[in-house]
Amino acid sequence: MTETWIYERTADNSARFVLGTVGVNPLVCVGVNPSTAAPGDPDRTVSKVMGFAARNGFDSWVMLNLYPQRATDPKGMHLVHDPQLQADNERHIADLIGGRQLTIVAAWGELIRSRPYLPQMLEGIASVTDASGCDWVSIGDLLKSGHPRHPSRARYAWPLQSFDVASYLA
Repeated sequence: MTETWIYERTADNSARFVLGTVGVNPLVCVGVNPSTAAPGDPDRTVSKVMGFAARNGFDSWVMLNLYPQRATDPKGMHLVHDPQLQADNERHIADLIGGRQLTIVAAWGELIRSRPYLPQMLEGIASVTDASGCDWVSIGDLLKSGHPRHPSRARYAWPLQSFDVASYLA
């Protein structure tokens, strides 16, 4: 069976909004920012997301990010966010969700602290997912700092468990 890919990015590929596969019941993961992954060429994070989706009964997966700018290291992200990139990211996320009640994995780890604007990006995404009644989960227990685990550092044996994004943002 051939997978049908979802790949939404800017024309110059400097930002990626959505990467995943088409299905009825996707596991949707929200990381910090996209790195090098592309259709048929997953990086370590995307490979782990694919594994969590397959092991937890999802028929597909989607990778989203708090900020869509491509950077192999979050330290390479804009120092000040680009409001147009934020708006485009939220529009792509709203289109993907399309009113469906999906499972969203909080998967940014400590990296959310790498730029001061990232919590604001999460607020915008949370409002989009709240409008559809999406269920937020984390991989295993939260880190000691209270942040959800990054998938590349998670074990498949750890369960997906409820994550209260509103309390996290408060």
